[in-house]
Amino acid sequence: MRSIAYAIAALAAIGIAFVVANSSGPESETTSPASAVSASNETMQEAGTLTLAVPEMHCSFSCFPRVKETLESNPAVAAVELGPQKEEGTIDNRQVIVQYEPGFDLSQALTMLAKEGFTDSQAVQ
Repeated sequence: MRSIAYAIAALAAIGIAFVVANSSGPESETTSPASAVSASNETMQEAGTLTLAVPEMHCSFSCFPRVKETLESNPAVAAVELGPQKEEGTIDNRQVIVQYEPGFDLSQALTMLAKEGFTDSQAVQ
């Protein structure tokens, strides 16, 4: 009987953690529409770094690895890192930092993310 109560408590805790992680209050907003850079069809001529806002990225154990794998499947992407977080283990800053090589196409990268379900992703200034 005790194990059933523990199982129910564990499921409730997981549900609460999910709701808290997915709540979108003003304090969890990391970018504003005014700070977004529109994607262009231009290909980057030089290597560089840019930050992408990925609002649908909620967890560090499933979402971020999928974002990372999707972006790194692009041959012009050298590395993808999670943006700095206030608290380890939670994603409160839904941004990734992309290091890219010449030939990187931002529009293509955003399309790849959209196909994976991260439809509101955008570059940040």
